[in-house]
Amino acid sequence: MGGFFGVASREDCVANLFYGTDYHSHLGTRRGGLAVAGRDGIARFIHDITNAQFRSKFEHDLPKLAGRLGIGAISDSEDQPLIIGSHLGTWALVMVGVIRNSLALTRELCRTHGAHFSEMSGCEVNPVEIIAALISREESFESGIRSAQRAIDGSCSLLLLTENGIWAARDLYGRTPVILGTSPSGNAVTMETCAFANIGFEPVRDLGPGEVVRITPEGFETLLPPLDACRICAFLWVYYGYPSSSYEGVNVEEFRYRDGTSMADTDDTRADCVAGIPDSGTSYAVGYSHRKGLPFVRPFVKYTPTWSRSFMPQSQADRELVARMKLIPIRELANGHSLLFCDDSIVRGTQLGDTFGRLYRVGAKEIHLRIACPPLLFGCRFLNFSRSRSEMDLAARRAVNELEGRADEVPPAYLSETSAEYAAMTGKIAQSLALTSLRYQTVDGMLAAIGTPSSKVCTYCWTGRG
Repeated sequence: MGGFFGVASREDCVANLFYGTDYHSHLGTRRGGLAVAGRDGIARFIHDITNAQFRSKFEHDLPKLAGRLGIGAISDSEDQPLIIGSHLGTWALVMVGVIRNSLALTRELCRTHGAHFSEMSGCEVNPVEIIAALISREESFESGIRSAQRAIDGSCSLLLLTENGIWAARDLYGRTPVILGTSPSGNAVTMETCAFANIGFEPVRDLGPGEVVRITPEGFETLLPPLDACRICAFLWVYYGYPSSSYEGVNVEEFRYRDGTSMADTDDTRADCVAGIPDSGTSYAVGYSHRKGLPFVRPFVKYTPTWSRSFMPQSQADRELVARMKLIPIRELANGHSLLFCDDSIVRGTQLGDTFGRLYRVGAKEIHLRIACPPLLFGCRFLNFSRSRSEMDLAARRAVNELEGRADEVPPAYLSETSAEYAAMTGKIAQSLALTSLRYQTVDGMLAAIGTPSSKVCTYCWTGRG
């Protein structure tokens, strides 16, 4: 998916920019970049961080950066920030989102505005470059931002850096968070509030959907007011968000405790102990364990010094290798026990199958799995939360296809937790993972745990309604 951070400081901003951007590393692990506006214009560095931490790549660059205004990004694949020269001046841009009509937009821009684009690998155009070209069609940054957001099919939150401040814009439907912060030294903007705590910033407020604000060392200026409709991605709380972050006033870790408690309230399964699939499953397991009064144990530990996040590699074989090598079973905690695991979601399911197979091999008697969200049936149209290329990568969608003999649609009965079709689908998934039992959280239970009005939350990947 990716993340961004920006600072407008009364002093040099580089240290805060560097650490604030680094606190978004859990949102993507392929590209990292920084841009700073200083006396000699905008300077920028971008690095491939596929096989190394963000921090380790910029050691030699930081002394070359100086200035009071800066933006940074972590992204899934595209290089950013980009430095743009147009009739609006020289500026840098980062964005988070997805453009599903990129081919149509690039053709239109080439035909009507004489634009040209450099291709990334795979004959794709950098979406940041498309957004920059759309902004440059208008007479001001704010009108260009709004025009670009309306032109795309997908979503776009962004930061735009000039020598006169940082333009921060949240997606028209608020699908990703954009949060303002302040400190005695200046002001900042982030996607993750966890980035503020250790560099001295306090959250001020979330931008509203479609809101555009200019940030300077002196304060915040609203250039375009927020729109009414908000559809923030629920998967931020379920999986992507960092535990210490909050969106729309709802903390991620508190949500996960509540969700785990909710799953325990509706479950009569007998188990010896409760465990979480590390890392995000752990919080749900703690909530479940406390409610049930069952011991919380760790039959798996995670080896993180050298192994990256397993959802990121493009190759399925690479994903499975990473998942296998980083989780180490503890025989003494599994042997002879009935284990109940909590996890955030089942996306492909291939990694979980291997995980549980290893537990059975070290002596686990039963394995029950509780998932903190409903079955993922639809590929996200608004954010790149997974590197999956097809909906048929989804374990639930494959199960429906096996039962129905078709993959082009999901009959409505599979969306109802009380239907025979739903039971058959979850039974197929449980069988494929060799589970003693499998239960998913309901849509209503998940939304109740979030606690924000359901009309403000996007549940497309579970319900097909965005």
